[in-house]
Amino acid sequence: MTSVYLDTSAYNRPFDDQTQPKIFLETQAVVIILQMVEAKAVELISSSVLEYENDRNPHPINQEAMSRYLQLAELRQEVDEAIRQKAEDLEQNGLKAIDALHVACAEAINSDYFITCDKRLINRCSGLTMKVMNPADFVLEMSSDDPG
Repeated sequence: MTSVYLDTSAYNRPFDDQTQPKIFLETQAVVIILQMVEAKAVELISSSVLEYENDRNPHPINQEAMSRYLQLAELRQEVDEAIRQKAEDLEQNGLKAIDALHVACAEAINSDYFITCDKRLINRCSGLTMKVMNPADFVLEMSSDDPG
């Protein structure tokens, strides 16, 4: 089964300004991905980094929504020393510390996809074996596999 790791930007996209077409489209894609998770069409991965970031979210409604979604995750990756080392390597390639930890967790648990709304992060991760993409691109890629 295809596994996905959504970063915090993806979980919070539904709470952003929906009057912007790109944000609206990404929000719809995130909703579709979460429906795919609930339907067991894809496997959701969580991590201690996602929980850490969510615990610091100043918006209780956003925090509660993300907590509920994280509970749907079949797999959870805890940060360990190997992940810290990998994250430090990723930081050398220009990733922010928290982004590097997310990517390192997703890689460590062998996620097929890393989903983010951060275009800069997508561009910086182009050399990875794991596919890093925008939620809308992920939905399009998954639906292109559908013969219907």
